[in-house]
Amino acid sequence: MTEPAIDPELDLTIQRVIRAPRAAVWRAWTDPALLQRWWVPAPTVARVDVLDARPGGAFVTRMSDDGEAFVPHIDGVFLVVEPDRRLVYTNAITGTWHPASPEPVAITAEILFGEHPDGTDYRAIARHADPAARQRHEDLGFFEAWNGVTAALAEVAEAGDAA
Repeated sequence: MTEPAIDPELDLTIQRVIRAPRAAVWRAWTDPALLQRWWVPAPTVARVDVLDARPGGAFVTRMSDDGEAFVPHIDGVFLVVEPDRRLVYTNAITGTWHPASPEPVAITAEILFGEHPDGTDYRAIARHADPAARQRHEDLGFFEAWNGVTAALAEVAEAGDAA
């Protein structure tokens, strides 16, 4: 995998080896039934409204603390979709292609699925418009939340549910 350019002033990143084939990790990302199993930190639950994994396709999810009342989570679009290799999405544009000012912060996320002898070299990069937005995202618990959902993603992929 080509090493993505990381700007430490603007970008936050996590990396983990997931002990499952790239195709399984990809499927856990692109199958709505699988995505909603890991997409938000437990005990919160996710609902996938739209997962159109193609360039320009909508990506809309909701979340709930009680499993009944759902609130908006992500309303964005996919910018780049390279099967089994790379997904890039942003919440700065809604799934209906309108400009957005998402709370708490606008991001462009780049998800990379690389080869690794033990499975998949998984990397997630959250890119921000300015250092203040990056810092706000980190202060809100970026590492705890994104590492937590990545562990849940690994559980789904490694269990063979996404095979």
